[in-house]
Amino acid sequence: MEVILGAGPLSKAVMRELLNKGKRVRVVNSSGKANVPAEVEVVQADLMSASGARAALQGANNVFQCAQPPYHRWEGLFQQLMGHITEAASYHQANLVMGDNLYMYGDVSGPIHEGLPYEADTRKGKVRAEIAQGLLDLHRKGTVKVAIGRGADFYGPYVNNSYVGARFFASVAAGKACSLLGDLDAPHTFTYIDDFGRALVTLSEHEDAFGQAWHVPHAETVSTRQFAELAYEAAGHSPRIGTMGRGMLRLGGLFIPAAREVIEMLYQFEKPFDVDCSKFIRRFGEKAGPTPLRTALKETIAWHREQATVKV
Repeated sequence: MEVILGAGPLSKAVMRELLNKGKRVRVVNSSGKANVPAEVEVVQADLMSASGARAALQGANNVFQCAQPPYHRWEGLFQQLMGHITEAASYHQANLVMGDNLYMYGDVSGPIHEGLPYEADTRKGKVRAEIAQGLLDLHRKGTVKVAIGRGADFYGPYVNNSYVGARFFASVAAGKACSLLGDLDAPHTFTYIDDFGRALVTLSEHEDAFGQAWHVPHAETVSTRQFAELAYEAAGHSPRIGTMGRGMLRLGGLFIPAAREVIEMLYQFEKPFDVDCSKFIRRFGEKAGPTPLRTALKETIAWHREQATVKV
């Protein structure tokens, strides 16, 4: 049994890949409800409790950790969540594959690779660093087998709360104007959610992937402006790209906690943010590489248009 924690976009990407491989899949979330195929078992569990986590992971071979507390409540809650998950994975002798981001490195100059130290000075970066280091320490101690896959800002089916999530692609698909943060001409790596999901499954299938962190494959890094222009091209519309400054984000943060939390992470959008995924490609080969950027954008536009039709 392959167990996926959470029912968000990354969880669904992992699920799709596992189903393609004919695996039995269980999705675990707090409601016990999820928009998934009928053959997928959906289980309600409180992962913030030790007993809830143990019950949810029973019978698991691989556990894909794609769940997280609300973005503005990471401190304390995320560590508690991971403590229960790792204890349950150890109890059931299940492998743990962590879907991670890149916050722990902090404000990096130059390509972002797995050998960098964890030097984040942001609150959320420190949380991610603590969790990642704790997971790798548990692996070294033999408590639980852990592999970590890290992606950049992601986009694709079911992606809502992302820099280039539903709001961005809904505007692009309809030929409307979009607003983006930071220096639009600085290079910025984006991760297609299906590539992220496939990569986590790949890690689960290889013994030598455990005990390490891996940057998952992504298409070529382009500027944010180029990414947006290619998205409009995929949608068959002329680009209508605007900018949103820190002031607007701070104003939004007065009413939306998640918007307020984005402010400390703005350094990622105000200078080059170039993620190196060559380690993954060297180990797993070009066949494990990313979806071409234009293809991924067309698939994302098509999915958003389909959702708009369903809503109507």
